[in-house]
Amino acid sequence: MDIELTAEQEAARGQFRDFVERRLMPYADEYDRQEEMPAGLIGEVAELGYLGGLVPEQYGGVGMDSITWGLLCEEIGRGSASLLSLFTVQGMVIQSILKWGNEDQRQDWLPRLATGEIIGGFALTEPNVGSNASSVETRATLIDGHWRLHGQKRWISFGQVSNLFVVFAQSEGKSVALLVERDCQGFSTKPITGMLGFRSAMLADIFLDGCKVPQAHLLGRAGFGFSHVGGAALDQGRYSIAWGCLGLAQGALDASLAYSGQRRQFGKPLKEHQLIQELLADMITQIQAARMLCYRAASLKQRGEPSLIMETSIAKYFASRMAAKVSADAVQIHGANGCSDQYPVQRYLRDAKIMEIIEGSNQMQQIIIAKHGYQEHAVKQQRLAQSKDDGGEA
Repeated sequence: MDIELTAEQEAARGQFRDFVERRLMPYADEYDRQEEMPAGLIGEVAELGYLGGLVPEQYGGVGMDSITWGLLCEEIGRGSASLLSLFTVQGMVIQSILKWGNEDQRQDWLPRLATGEIIGGFALTEPNVGSNASSVETRATLIDGHWRLHGQKRWISFGQVSNLFVVFAQSEGKSVALLVERDCQGFSTKPITGMLGFRSAMLADIFLDGCKVPQAHLLGRAGFGFSHVGGAALDQGRYSIAWGCLGLAQGALDASLAYSGQRRQFGKPLKEHQLIQELLADMITQIQAARMLCYRAASLKQRGEPSLIMETSIAKYFASRMAAKVSADAVQIHGANGCSDQYPVQRYLRDAKIMEIIEGSNQMQQIIIAKHGYQEHAVKQQRLAQSKDDGGEA
């Protein structure tokens, strides 16, 4: 079963797939070893308009619909989760400005984000703050028309090369989100290497030593930082990651199907062994289930349904767990070869673990989903009780 795509969406998926097959999959393992994403490749995806996929046409972007953006993230995730993280944070910065920026900010930043002239960074996590993101320790003080930032951010995807960051801080007890340029006074970064996964995502620590930012770079207003700006951005991030997990798992499955057809054990191809067939069947089924959840979230996003937020959390939670299981089974099918950097499944497995943590860990998603389930149950019980009362009065 599959969702019927429009002719335009089918054509876009074909273009995305061709790009990934030609320009990404043959080189992704080498990028991993080098722990770097080539500037030329970043420039190429920018030139193709992919980085500005979420920017509306009126601001110089492509204005992709939700399904098309999902298809792009799926294909990029199949090729390289590290590159997917660039699309994810770029989309989060775009969403932050699009939803909570004023018109001057949109006119100034969105066209340059659309062309890739500006690479976005999302600076929320800190050395002492992860899941409890509303308690960031970075401080922002408004002095003579400028914000002064003091603090440190950690695990910032493409922080080594991004030149516009959405930075979250506390100001007099209120959460704020500020647009901070790399070249501002008091800003510096330090590369992070040796990661388990996302090795070519060019992660960095960010240091804000009295960083001076114009007052006009505030997104929304004081008090809106994490709850509004951060919330909208993280919803967008989870959506991109859900689709990326789908692509990662598909890549692991494709590699396993190819390998099990070529590798022979006990006188016959692996694919003819029943236990291997069981692993492959589970992989295929789980991927199909995740695909349906991603399409459901896309449909709701396209229509602007309020339930989108919860359905996106469900899709991200299920898809990331699925990607971890599928990639682990892919390594198992490959045996010792699966543990070698000569085969991509080891990279899929390492990257899948990161997917279970970023943009809200799976444990945080479980809490969110369970609370929503209780709320829905309470509402149903309330309606049932009301219905009985109405019937009794009648």
